[in-house]
Parts: sequence; structure tokens; C-alpha cells
Amino acid sequence: MTDMLYSCHCSESFMHRSTSHLINMAVNTTNSTCYVEILQGVAYSPLFLLGFLVNAAALRAFIAKRDSWTDTHIYMFNLAIADSALILFLPFRIYDAFFCLSKTKLCTFLINIHFINMYASIMTTTAISVQRYLVIRFPLQTRTWRKKKKAALVVCLVLWGVLVTIGAVFQHENDPNSLWTCYERCKDNPLGLDIIVILVVPGFLIPLVIIVFCSSQIIYILSKVEDQSEEKKSVVGIVTANMIVFIVCYTPIHIGFLVNLPSPPLNWREKFTLAHLYLLVCEWIAATNCCFDSISYYFLLKGFYSQDSESK
Repeated sequence: MTDMLYSCHCSESFMHRSTSHLINMAVNTTNSTCYVEILQGVAYSPLFLLGFLVNAAALRAFIAKRDSWTDTHIYMFNLAIADSALILFLPFRIYDAFFCLSKTKLCTFLINIHFINMYASIMTTTAISVQRYLVIRFPLQTRTWRKKKKAALVVCLVLWGVLVTIGAVFQHENDPNSLWTCYERCKDNPLGLDIIVILVVPGFLIPLVIIVFCSSQIIYILSKVEDQSEEKKSVVGIVTANMIVFIVCYTPIHIGFLVNLPSPPLNWREKFTLAHLYLLVCEWIAATNCCFDSISYYFLLKGFYSQDSESK
């Protein structure tokens, strides 16, 4: 009887250890599983190719005419740098979508680079809107302002300094231990409310208000001018297009930050969450702004080269 009890006890212990071992194997397998995101890879691939060509052409054109730069060209060049930097790191995201990058400090760096350049684009677009508004609203005064180019350079340098500092301060938020994949955080460990507030309010809402105000004022002032030349119509078209592109590209992702604030379901690893999918789509939409900025580059450089051809 004692032998039978001992045998039963050993069997139960063995089954318990075996079950625990299987559970641990399953968990480890789940944690190390490569989740292939074919749609992300397919979506970001043409974006990289188009963005690379457009921004490379813009940078080449700006550099070729660097001796004739104005403050506007400095802001535009800074915007092209921000867009190009974001585009150049997209191959890592494409590779991760198909083959999965290991969750290391490289992932932390890639996430920081992506969002630093995104917000650099937002802030530079805001500075360009303010600069345009001042030129249209106070044409005589702005002509007498000196050192406009140096002021533009200082604004761009301060902008980068602030963004890099913020990225360095909060880089621990994207530590590899907080990541589900190289580019995605664990759904049960979302960004804190304080960081979301920084991203949404000074990072988006304030620039949005400034851009909408400056753009609407420019459109209103130019529409009241009796001499409706092609140049003025072109300026109105550029300003309107830039404002619409800004709203369309950057509004969804900041809504996505807020939508993903509530705690996810306990089985978030297996359960499909619509809010998370929405955020992924919005990240891609925000990245497309790197291509749409080419509208501004085209019209600015077109005027740039046409002035040169007329002077010859």
C-alpha cells in the first residue's frame, strides 16, 4: 500500500514538473516568436523608395543653391533633413516587419530617431508657417529686419537641441524590456499620461493652432488683394495644401496615443485590439508626410531656379 502511494505521489510530481516544463516552453516560445507583419513591410517599402528619391533630390537642389539661400530656404532645408533622417531608417522597420529584429538597445534608438524626426518636421513646419505669416502680414517691416538667416539657423538648432534632449530624457520609456516587438511596446505597458500630454499638447495641438491661424490669415490677406497674380494664387495653394497635409498626417496618430491609454485585455498577446491596429496605421500615415513636404520643396525651388534663369 505504501509503495502504491509512493508511486502515485511520484507520478503526480512527475506530471506536475512535466506540465510546468511544457508551460514554460510555451511561454518562452511565445516570447521568442517572430510575428511577421507583411502588411507593414509592404506599406513602408514604397514609402521608403518614394521618400528617398524626393528628399534626396530636394537636398541636392538646396545644396547646389546654398550661396543664394534666404531664411525660408534654411527652414526648408531643415525640414528636408528631418524628413530624410526619418526615411533613411525605414529599412530597419521594413526588415523587422518581415524577419523581426531582436529587442535590443538598437530598437530603443530606432524608435527615438523616428519620433525625434517626426516632431522636428512638425516644429519646422510651424516655424515656416510663422515666417510666412510675418512676411505677408508685415511686408515692409520684415524687409528691414537684419540677420533673418542667422535667426532661422538659431531656431533650427534650438529645435533640434530641445528634441534630442527630450528624447534622451525619456529614452528609458522604450527600453527593450518594455517592447513587444522592436517597434511596438507591450500593450499592457503603455506610455505614461505625462508623456502623452507632452506629445499631444506642445508636440501637436499648439503647433496645429499656430499653423491653422497663420495659414488662414495668409489666405485671408492674399484673397483681399486686388492684384490676383499667379504668384499670389500659387502661395495660397501652397499654404492651403500644407495646412491640409499637416492636419491629415498628424491628427490621427495623436488621437491614437489617447485611444491606447486605457488598459488592454489580460490576454492582449493573443487578442486582436482595434485601438492598437489604429495606432499602427496612423504611424504609417504620419510617415507619409515625408513625401508630401515635397509640394513645398517643388514650388520654392521652382521659384528659386526661375529667378536665376531670368537674371541670366
